[in-house]
Amino acid sequence: MRVLLDTHALLWAILSPRALSRRAATLIADQANDILVSAASTWEIATKVRIGKLEGAEVLERDFLDVMDDAGYSMLPIDAACALRAGRFTGNHRDPFDRVLAAQALAEDIPILSRDSILDTFGVRRLW
Repeated sequence: MRVLLDTHALLWAILSPRALSRRAATLIADQANDILVSAASTWEIATKVRIGKLEGAEVLERDFLDVMDDAGYSMLPIDAACALRAGRFTGNHRDPFDRVLAAQALAEDIPILSRDSILDTFGVRRLW
């Protein structure tokens, strides 16, 4: 199964695994699954570390690509089609990171691993 991690799921998987739901932890741990991490999550983590809103993630941000490689996660770039889709979503949810993640999950036809039910407004398949 291919699954896209929401940024909080990624952070918890790396920094606080106990915060994951049992289902999320099982999906991430299953070596048969392809765990994808969006470039949007990279951007979000770097931004939040820079402005001081993500204490405890400084080392993760600094060594991000090595940590993703060590965890066996695959990086998912943001292409122009996903950026357009994210920008065209209707609705009141304004978080640009969530919008890109939702657009990518839809484009890849994969579920997003997230506890954030607001993503359901974009029509994604969400697992938690």
